[in-house]
Amino acid sequence: MDHLQKSNVSASPFVFSKTWKIGTLVYTSAGLVSLCFWLLWGDFAWNMKERAVTPMAQLILKQLNASDLMVGLLVGSLPAAIGFFLGPVIGVMSDRHRGRWGRRIPFIFIPIPFITISMLGIAFAQVMAHFFHSHLGPFSPGESVLIFVTFGFFWTVFEVATVVANTVFGGLINDVVPSEVIGKFFGLFRAVSLIAGIIFNFWLMGKAEAYTTEIFVVIGIFCGAGMLLMCWKVKEGGYPSAHAVHHADGRNFFESSKSYIKECYSDSYYLWIFVAMALGNMAAAPVNSFCIFYAKSLGIEMDLYGKYIALTFVVSLFLSYFLGMLADRFHPLRVGMISIFFYMIMMLWGGVYALDKETFTIAFLAHGILSGTYFTCTASLAQRLFPKEKFGQLASAGGILGGLSYVVLPPLIGKLLDMTGHVYRYTFIFSGLISFLTLFSFLIVYRKFKKLGDFRHYSPPLE
Repeated sequence: MDHLQKSNVSASPFVFSKTWKIGTLVYTSAGLVSLCFWLLWGDFAWNMKERAVTPMAQLILKQLNASDLMVGLLVGSLPAAIGFFLGPVIGVMSDRHRGRWGRRIPFIFIPIPFITISMLGIAFAQVMAHFFHSHLGPFSPGESVLIFVTFGFFWTVFEVATVVANTVFGGLINDVVPSEVIGKFFGLFRAVSLIAGIIFNFWLMGKAEAYTTEIFVVIGIFCGAGMLLMCWKVKEGGYPSAHAVHHADGRNFFESSKSYIKECYSDSYYLWIFVAMALGNMAAAPVNSFCIFYAKSLGIEMDLYGKYIALTFVVSLFLSYFLGMLADRFHPLRVGMISIFFYMIMMLWGGVYALDKETFTIAFLAHGILSGTYFTCTASLAQRLFPKEKFGQLASAGGILGGLSYVVLPPLIGKLLDMTGHVYRYTFIFSGLISFLTLFSFLIVYRKFKKLGDFRHYSPPLE
């Protein structure tokens, strides 16, 4: 790409005088705008998938009379379990990979066709189950069982491919976006994610139950095409020799695992970062996983429910770039702690007072806006706290704790809701309690962060 240059090539003085550098990459202003456009395009395609698949899968499973425990297992625990085992492997492989297409792009490009194919499989799961049932005759275990099996198979393929691509996407951003503007970039990424959410929830959520197949097909194809185009347009620079990070090569599995555990979990600073980020990511999970059923139990139509979500996204959209600027100026650690505090207060309020449509609406809108604020404020936190040399490795190590928590949390909450007769108001209390633990953990991280140079002279430990 003519706007992207290696470090040994000077920028043309006839185009733009200011340049931005990261590694061997040098961007002119035009180059930075082009990079931003293609990353945002890929992020938009990706988030159309992310915003649509989970709520639609929840509705499909409820149509099949699945329990809250089953919903928690398939929609919550299964993706987390896959990430728990696969994420660290992909993260380390990506850090160590050196190839003509870079060290991140191949791990995004390869899974994309599987994501599209699996979404088409989910879309036609009931059609295929009916076909198998009619042809198996007396050997069929039943059409409903075949629907669950078909859905489960394609859902597993979908989640495996999603975990692989998602594991390294943050690493790609960390490698190609200059650190001076990374907070603003993540603010824009958040804005694009919100726009995707607005489109789905405002126009499509009310039609999700009636047009499930069509929506899955269109979004699956759009996501695949958009992500592949991003992979083609975004170029990675050169990287230092991988020799320094290949020190474990030639060791057996147990030695390599021991080395990985020691490097990632022996430093209490990184361990507390992992805990705080895992808890922060989980804080909204109880409400996100089951609030759609609370809305239905209160008689709220799915079209109105979708518009509630769209409204929270519109508010978050107007805030996103401003919050990204705050993260750049005051650091995502600081603004993240403030946002999770207010989220905690409102979720505990909702757990006590969200008893009817009106109070549910207040609590639900507060959940959407404040959780969005937290995620926007902390979007660049890992990039600001982890060393670039081991970003993928440390990010995957944090993902292990987060994945393990997600394996346990959704089915646990689902089981509790089944036992309480589906009192979905308790999901607000669960989110509030997890937010309290998140804030406590971040306070410990903040104290250690200040000892490592604080905001101006921060130097992350490498060993």
